[in-house]
Amino acid sequence: MTTETIDHSTLTHLIQNGSVSSTHIVAKPGGWSIQIQQGCKESSLAAQRSGQVRLFKRLETLVAYLQELGITHFDVDASSYDPLQMKTYSRPDRAEAMKQAHEAAAYDEWFKRQVQTSIDDPRPSVSDQDARRIFAAKRDALRQRVR
Repeated sequence: MTTETIDHSTLTHLIQNGSVSSTHIVAKPGGWSIQIQQGCKESSLAAQRSGQVRLFKRLETLVAYLQELGITHFDVDASSYDPLQMKTYSRPDRAEAMKQAHEAAAYDEWFKRQVQTSIDDPRPSVSDQDARRIFAAKRDALRQRVR
């Protein structure tokens, strides 16, 4: 018996074609996976982005997913179920992404305040044309000194 992964659209087509002979929910470290039996071939549902076996953290979410697909009968293998691991399962990649998003938002807010402070500054400003004229005169004075 060979085991491979299939994506959501493939699973949907298999169900529509009546190719699925049985469905098994299996406890894995970190969640629950789906195994689809079609003849003598067994396939696991893959996660959309990573291509790895998709894990559902909550059994209720997995059951709702299967019901939406039209699968109402399935076996559950809870022999590897560890309730402590399910509760401590975390996504450090998401935590880091959220931290970066908050830092970026804080920086944007700081930058906007700095720009607004500059705009609200009561000191007189110099136009671009005047600044170019002043610095051109300073450059000419420096060139005269060098000669």
